[in-house]
Amino acid sequence: MSAITSLQLNAGAIAPEGAVLLAMLACLLVDLAGERAAARWVPVFSYLGLGSALGLLALQWNTAPLEPSFLGSFLADNLAIAFRAVVAASTLLSLLISWRYVERAGTPVGEYASILLAATLGAMLLCGSTDLVSIFVSLETLSVASYLLSGYMKRDARSSEAALKYLLVGSAAAAVFLYGASLLYGLTGGSTSLDAVALALQTSASPVAALALVFVLATVAFKIAAVPFHQWTPDVYEGSPTPVVAFLSVGSKAAGFALALRILVGCFEPFEAQWKLLFTVLAILSMVLGNVVALAQTSMKRMLAYSSIGQAGFVMIGLVCGTEDGYAAMVLYMAAYLFMNLGAFACIILFSLRTGSDRISDYAGLYQKDPLITLGLSLCLLSLGGIPPMLGFFGKIYLFFAGWADHQYLLVVVGLLTSVVSIYYYISVIKMMVVKEPQEASDVVKAYPDVNWNVAGLQPLRAALVTCVVVTAVGGILSNPLFGWANGAVAGTPMLQKALAASGLPIG
Repeated sequence: MSAITSLQLNAGAIAPEGAVLLAMLACLLVDLAGERAAARWVPVFSYLGLGSALGLLALQWNTAPLEPSFLGSFLADNLAIAFRAVVAASTLLSLLISWRYVERAGTPVGEYASILLAATLGAMLLCGSTDLVSIFVSLETLSVASYLLSGYMKRDARSSEAALKYLLVGSAAAAVFLYGASLLYGLTGGSTSLDAVALALQTSASPVAALALVFVLATVAFKIAAVPFHQWTPDVYEGSPTPVVAFLSVGSKAAGFALALRILVGCFEPFEAQWKLLFTVLAILSMVLGNVVALAQTSMKRMLAYSSIGQAGFVMIGLVCGTEDGYAAMVLYMAAYLFMNLGAFACIILFSLRTGSDRISDYAGLYQKDPLITLGLSLCLLSLGGIPPMLGFFGKIYLFFAGWADHQYLLVVVGLLTSVVSIYYYISVIKMMVVKEPQEASDVVKAYPDVNWNVAGLQPLRAALVTCVVVTAVGGILSNPLFGWANGAVAGTPMLQKALAASGLPIG
């Protein structure tokens, strides 16, 4: 038993998740002491837990054992570490922009932070899960917490509607995954390990295995909000609390792409041509529909919802490539998306706190009253559109370069064309804020309150906004460390190296 405990359990592999779990429990306990104590200590425990998790992930980089932990159900390779870091960082920034919003809504701070940390815990575990059971448990931990967060504003009918839609569609996706997992379990002869699944599929590429692939792929597509599994996204984004949307747009999507790499690349090698064809179709549909429909939106949150669908299509280019550059481009773009998207949401939250509005037309003439929001939102939107020298430009160039090198010409051309479309609606918002004459400013901006950063809860929001904007603006110019980090995530992942070797592609 001692040998099993030391070699196969390896509890140190989930030390970052342990820090998040302790922070979650501490927030729950402090919340019982009353709202005043919670408002004071919940942010502290949240920062400590997530900061410790990020520090522990940094220590695991290139040093974690490459054998699966917990009897084969979890693997802390570099790929898992990179995606877990994106999830933890997205939660940290989401919390920084949450406090004033939650305070204004009159909801318990401790409960909110605990549920968000629970979603983080599920997403981080999902990034490294190597067993069908651990994948399902992690997926449901993330999903159930997300449903609760979506409907957290109980007095808001739109929030309740968003939670109900998310719950119904998410439950169907969970059932689909569970049925696909049961088929894979039968094919292995009674094992839930992904290694056993990969071995069984190599020896038996049956129609049942193809059906399981369809079910698994549908679940992944739902999690990353790919067309046609995107129907929940606009309504949930519009009705949910804005800080929750910020987390779902990055943290949940990062976990979905980690799952896609882990289960599709690691298990469905005999069906590589089939799932790559399906993801090619999904990527094209997502890029086209997401960016074209975003043109007609009048709500900032709905516009960013369709934008996130299009962004998922861009990231899928790297997945379809199946090359080392493609996988590294996925990791790099998710890290870039973390800062530019959360920076945009921080500006939207600031504007809504001061005006109560989410309509794009109400941003007209904002530069006259709030230069910080105008500058921050402009830089983040330009980065999302792929304008140089922003960080998003280098992320897209890396994706398109990987696609072109792998002869995915159709994907690259569609990606370039839809990027031009996205630039149009991003710049339309910037034009609305900057170009309007003083007399053409919206009524909301004319009645804009004086900016007072000394209000409690706004300092963390400002810190998150400045951090995101600086990284977005300067990260592209100083992107070599980020490129090296993304390449290290692929080079330090045996599963991806094995897949590259099996396909005969050059490594390194």
